[in-house]
Amino acid sequence: MLQIRNTLVSLDILERHFVCDLAACKGACCIDGDAGAPLEANELKELHNVLPLVWQDLRPEAQAVIRKQGVAYIDEEGDTVTSIVEGKNCVFTCGDSTGLCKCAIEKACREGRTAFYKPLSCHLYPVRVKRYEAYQAVNYNRQRICRCAEVLGEKEKMPLYRFLREALIRKFDKEWYEELELCATEWAKQL
Repeated sequence: MLQIRNTLVSLDILERHFVCDLAACKGACCIDGDAGAPLEANELKELHNVLPLVWQDLRPEAQAVIRKQGVAYIDEEGDTVTSIVEGKNCVFTCGDSTGLCKCAIEKACREGRTAFYKPLSCHLYPVRVKRYEAYQAVNYNRQRICRCAEVLGEKEKMPLYRFLREALIRKFDKEWYEELELCATEWAKQL
């Protein structure tokens, strides 16, 4: 572990390689789970704001879930998470003609329909941030569904923290990320 300000960062963030390989996994992280995406406190309002903009992109089953319980719920751990369809699919998933599962919110952002990119936990995936009283823990949440991303990351020599640069800056800030890069450089010299 290394410490940057009030965060404890797992060395896996520096040492592991990762590049999403959507062609191989088909977006499994949006559809393979037992709960929705964890939400930051301000993101529930963002989801309500973006909902009319993405409504037509959502599957009928997702629309039915949203009508019944809303865009989010409280999971077993007491966290607010996006609602899910059939016990696994995020309600904000949409498919494309190639069979890839995509995020309707991210699609709307890329098309200029909203400035909200997507929930931060999705942007950071496979990294998870857990808040404790005195610090935040930043950990790599290794999942079998992302094995192809590890293989591609190794091939491209892309460290996980660099792949998630934009998301980590969004979560913490640019100066925090620059400290992380410095730590990574120093850590690599020791290996």
